[in-house]
Amino acid sequence: MSAPVLQRSPADDRQRQLASLDAGVGHAPAHHGELLQGMFYDDAGEVRRALVTLPQPDRGTRAAFYPSYSHAGVLGPPELTKVRRAAMLTLRRFATHPAAAKGGRVEITSDVPRGIGMGSSTSDVTATIRAVADFHGVELSKDEVARLAVLAECASDSIMIDDRVVLFGHRDGVVLETFGHRLPPMFVISCDTEPGARVDTLRLHPADYDEAEIAGFGVLRAALRRAVALGDTALLGRVATASSRINERYLPKPHLEFLLRLCLRHGGCGIQVAHSGTVAGLIFDALPADAESRLRQCAAELELSAATTGISILGLIGVSATLTHGSSLNMEVLTG
Repeated sequence: MSAPVLQRSPADDRQRQLASLDAGVGHAPAHHGELLQGMFYDDAGEVRRALVTLPQPDRGTRAAFYPSYSHAGVLGPPELTKVRRAAMLTLRRFATHPAAAKGGRVEITSDVPRGIGMGSSTSDVTATIRAVADFHGVELSKDEVARLAVLAECASDSIMIDDRVVLFGHRDGVVLETFGHRLPPMFVISCDTEPGARVDTLRLHPADYDEAEIAGFGVLRAALRRAVALGDTALLGRVATASSRINERYLPKPHLEFLLRLCLRHGGCGIQVAHSGTVAGLIFDALPADAESRLRQCAAELELSAATTGISILGLIGVSATLTHGSSLNMEVLTG
């Protein structure tokens, strides 16, 4: 008597194919606070909290997801509860997948400083969502990644939407407006206004904006729309400065006005801050021929002030621009 022939289903084949893979991987960049943050009207006339992120792609998080077909939980760094929550939410998204994992383990590798407003948790969460999706052979849309990220951490920045400049409802996971495809060319001197201090965003009470401030955000939104459309870094700098000053009522930055005066004295355009952190950025138009010399002079004076202000320079961010030295945006370029 001959042995029966077993018929393999497409799901079986997919299971074997995925089982041969070690992990899914995902990456997400950091950011450097916000250019604008406040409350804005959506198309339905509802007021929503929203922000415009300043991306920092030279820092970021890499996540690796190792699946389990027998254990339903997710293991990961104990202190990163948002990462485990993001993995579980993404696994539920793939519950009907032909070879869905039940659980697994997440490993995080990141060079994003924590607790100073550079989006470390959103970078971790976004990379994890992408890693779980990658394991299942699916590339989620940027909007869906944003939705899952907000579910995982209650409020999220818009680093996953890296192909356009958006006003992002960070507590709703929705885009209120797309301003354009790229920010004006600029350099930003990154600094930490309180080295050693950390902001716990989970305990940070949302800003209680008054009616005058909400009305003002509408004006700033229109100005930023124009700045992106025209590639006008000077106008963008004025918008970011206004938003930073409004934030002083809720999470003040030491020496903000000193930083602004220093920036303007060297031909800069304004200042931006992390509205839920300690970092600040001095904005310079990248187009003038003497942009690099202005950066160096400003950075040198800022470094000299450290003894009295305590401010620490973190580096240089190039947005839609690179230095003539190439893409090496480090301290040697600034102060060498």
